[in-house]
Amino acid sequence: MEGAGAGRAGGRVSPPRRPRLTASPLCPAAQLYRRLPPEETGRPRLQPQKPEEAKAFVNAFLKRSMPKKKDEAIQDILTRKAVVLEHYSKKKTKPKRKKPKGFTAKQRREMRLFEIEPEQQRYTIFLPLHELWKQYIRDLCHGLKPDAQPHMIQGKLLKADLHGAIVTVTKSKCPSYVGITGIILQEFKHVFKIITKEDKLKVVPKLNNVFCLEIDGFISYIYGSKFQLRASERSAKKFKLKGTIDL
Repeated sequence: MEGAGAGRAGGRVSPPRRPRLTASPLCPAAQLYRRLPPEETGRPRLQPQKPEEAKAFVNAFLKRSMPKKKDEAIQDILTRKAVVLEHYSKKKTKPKRKKPKGFTAKQRREMRLFEIEPEQQRYTIFLPLHELWKQYIRDLCHGLKPDAQPHMIQGKLLKADLHGAIVTVTKSKCPSYVGITGIILQEFKHVFKIITKEDKLKVVPKLNNVFCLEIDGFISYIYGSKFQLRASERSAKKFKLKGTIDL
C-alpha cells in the first residue's frame, strides 16, 4: 500500500527497462562489424615496377591473349587508347574416318575373283545377258531410229558398258585373232574375255586389234589401240575424232 501511494504522489510512472543486447565474440555479426586492426587499414604494399618491366609484362600478356596476332600487330594495338582482348576457342578436330582398303591385285589373283568356272563357260548361259545389253543400248541411244546420226550412236557406244555385247575381230596384226566372234564377258584395261559359240573362253588383247559391233543394223568399229581403258574410265573420257587410225 505504501509503495502504491508513493507512486501516485510523485505523478510519474517510469516505463520498464529493456535488457541491453551485447554481441558475443562468437556471433557472426560481431565478426562482420568489428574494427579492422591498424596493420590492415594502411596502404596496400605494392612493389613499384620500372617502365621497361611494365612494358615487357604488357607485351607478354597481349601475346598470350592474342596468339594469332603478329608482333607488329600487337605494337600497333598498343598505340591505341583501348585494347580489346579477343577470345580464341580451340577448334575441335574431327577424327578422320579410315576408308576400308580393298583387295590388292595380288590378293584378287589368289582369291580368283575374276575367273569363270569351266562349267559356267557356255555360250547359251550368256545369251540373256546379250538381250539385256541390246535393250540397254536402245534406251541409251533413244531407240536407234533409222534417221539417227551415226556419229551420235558412235559417241554413245564409246562410253557404253560392253559386257554382253557380241563383237567380232575384223583386223589384227596377229592373224589367229581374226574372225573370233562371241559375247564379251569381262572387259579389262588391255583385254576382252569373249565366250564363243563353241563354248571356248578367248582372251583377246585390245592392242593392234579392230572389233566390229552390230546392233539393229548399225555397225560400229572399235579400234582397240585407242580403247585401252577400263569401263569406268571410259564413261568420263572425251574421245577425239581422228581421220585415220593405225592398228
